Amino acid sequence: MTSAFTFPGQGSQAVGMGQALADNFPAARAVFEEVDEALSQKLTTIMWKGPDEAITLTENAQPALMAVSMAVVRVLEQEKGLDLAAQAKFVAGHSLGEYSALAAAGVFSLADTARLLKTRGQAMQQAVPVGQGAMAALLGLEFADADAVAKAAAEDEVCQAANDNAPGQVVISGSAAAVERAVELAKEKGARRAMLLPVSAPFHCALMQPAADVMADALANVTMNAPVVPVMANVSASPLTDPAEIRGSLVQQVTGMVRWRECVEAMAAGGITNLYELGAGKVLSGLAKRINRELTASAIGTPDDIAAFEA
Repeated sequence: MTSAFTFPGQGSQAVGMGQALADNFPAARAVFEEVDEALSQKLTTIMWKGPDEAITLTENAQPALMAVSMAVVRVLEQEKGLDLAAQAKFVAGHSLGEYSALAAAGVFSLADTARLLKTRGQAMQQAVPVGQGAMAALLGLEFADADAVAKAAAEDEVCQAANDNAPGQVVISGSAAAVERAVELAKEKGARRAMLLPVSAPFHCALMQPAADVMADALANVTMNAPVVPVMANVSASPLTDPAEIRGSLVQQVTGMVRWRECVEAMAAGGITNLYELGAGKVLSGLAKRINRELTASAIGTPDDIAAFEA
């Protein structure tokens, strides 16, 4: 087994995502119908008709992206005989994508995953009043330098590294004023670009503690199975198979950094040569090539991609 399957996070959403899958494959339609039913919401209408503001809303984007990823999984299982237990060495997902990975690995049911992500999205949105938090991308600084910039800019506020995405691509998160200070400091330190991101809340930082508390309660009351394949955890960049450890890791993930660069490096060190991104967009495939040039990375999100897939 030399393959890993990865699942995208927020930012990969777009109006229309998943519609071609639903039009072409009954297995995909069944996933979208089950998610709509679990949420008592016509999420598919928002996904396929918009408007952009509705699908970008955190509480919609998170379950919607998971639904597209799981539709791809189910279609690959039916059309291409995909068997994660036999064909994957690891699964991993970026932020909310970790829930998609866990659903694919059988830890959560599809309906429970949808409800958890709806809860997570709402809790993250409500944790910090709009305008009080911010996130920024620092490009062209290595992680140690970006982390130092965030810490220097924090002063008496919150400012910390939120996503270590790839060499030279770090996202920071925290109080709006502190993040703005960090952007200016990063430019002084030689960042190629440093820019505020159009997000509705400061994800993956200490300001998200109220949302972590909500998720601790939600995860305590959901059925969890052992994954059929190890899940590379965002917060530790290590593979987990124990449901109790996975639960704890997901709670930490709300306030903790997404160590994506290290996750990909750990999977490569574990023998991975092929990385497949299942779901909307191609963000993780692009990052994988920047993290490790030896990896073959491809995105699978359309009927054409599925036709071309060979496990």
